Amino acid sequence: MIRRTAFALALSMVPAAAMAEGTMPQMDFQNPLTTAQVLWMVVIMVVLYLTLSRWGLPQIGNILERREHQIASDLAAAHAAKAEADRAVAELHATMKQAREKAQADIAKAEADAKAKAFTDAKVLNDKLDAQLEYSEKQIAEARTTALAAIKPVAADVATTLMARLTGKAPDQAVLAPEIEAALAARKAA
Repeated sequence: MIRRTAFALALSMVPAAAMAEGTMPQMDFQNPLTTAQVLWMVVIMVVLYLTLSRWGLPQIGNILERREHQIASDLAAAHAAKAEADRAVAELHATMKQAREKAQADIAKAEADAKAKAFTDAKVLNDKLDAQLEYSEKQIAEARTTALAAIKPVAADVATTLMARLTGKAPDQAVLAPEIEAALAARKAA
């Protein structure tokens, strides 16, 4: 222990002596400590170089190579996954397009079917209404003819009564009958 303390004390005085001479103590190769330090530095550097070149750097190289291989593998998997995703998206778009076209075709078909059914129903209903209208018009015409036929004697009676009251004498039926016929014909035409 004393020896070490003396050695450390001597070392601490060497730089002060070297500084007094005007040279840097690290460059004083006359000093046996500096030569020993340089020698040990060379030995340590050679051992460090040999250790790194034979053992450390190959392991680092292997690690870098494995990492590069892993990155390349991951990139290849990513490219494959992207290609698969692009294919799936294209397939999805194609399926959606087909579904959209099918839906539009189904809608157009349903619309055409509904229009055809509505047209058929309307035609049947129109035919039925036309038949009812024709039947009603025929009944009205018959009722009118019947009414006009029934009006003729009433009209003749009313005309006779009115003429008798107005003139005080009974009208001539031969003159009155054609006038009633003309009035009823004019009424029929209207």
